[in-house]
Amino acid sequence: MGAVSRGGLLGLGLAVMLAGPVMADQEKDLARLMEAMDFKETVSILQQEGLRYGTEVAIDMLPDADPDSWRLTVGRVYDTDRMYALLAEEFHDALRETDLTTLLDFYTSEGGQEVVTLELAARRAFLDRDIETAAQTRYEVMQGEGAPILDQIDRMIADSDLIEMNVVGALNSNLMFYRGLNDGGALDMAEDEMLSDVWAQEEDIRAESDRWLHGFLLMAYQPVESDLLEDYIALYRSPAGRDLNRALFQAFDRMYEQISYLLGQAVAQNMLSEKL
Repeated sequence: MGAVSRGGLLGLGLAVMLAGPVMADQEKDLARLMEAMDFKETVSILQQEGLRYGTEVAIDMLPDADPDSWRLTVGRVYDTDRMYALLAEEFHDALRETDLTTLLDFYTSEGGQEVVTLELAARRAFLDRDIETAAQTRYEVMQGEGAPILDQIDRMIADSDLIEMNVVGALNSNLMFYRGLNDGGALDMAEDEMLSDVWAQEEDIRAESDRWLHGFLLMAYQPVESDLLEDYIALYRSPAGRDLNRALFQAFDRMYEQISYLLGQAVAQNMLSEKL
């Protein structure tokens, strides 16, 4: 037994040393994948969404806040460098053991780049509430017509459990916002009270996630050729695609949870300063 243990330790040591170049290659491939998926543009759009949301929060919770000062505060919360760093760290960690070949083959292809471009264009367009509403209305009209693309969209949503994953992420983010308010001194609630309030929002969040996803995916993918969309669906059904889906939610959920907590603290600080 002693000989086996010593041999095992020696083998493990060699494996760790030899893994250096392999891990370096994986990190490079992960960086390539993030570039191909245009994470920087994604973060830029999410920041714009955050600035808009911050304005809505002020209207609801900080009616007396100085608009310019609050805008600067929200801008610090939605700092793109920090957002990108959080995403990259979590994304790399989640995909460290995944074979990225099929993902890179798709996302660096002409078809993959078309999909990325259309997804980002739709997300940016949704910064306009009127466009978002129009897209959701368009989905409802096409649903009545039985358009074939709707079956593809439904399969994408079901395959990746998109509605459930978005609901869970939103509930967790809302809980972190409550915790930020609580820790900032604007609330005095026990954890179970915060959880109860958050879970009371579940039904509304689920309905909103359903509407948003169907409208967004229709706007993004309606211009895509059916065969390319089938390839995309197949990609996310593959082991690497499932790993990617999990990694994306893991990375974005962590980012949103931190942002929500910081925003809750910022709201609390403004509430308390208004009382002085």
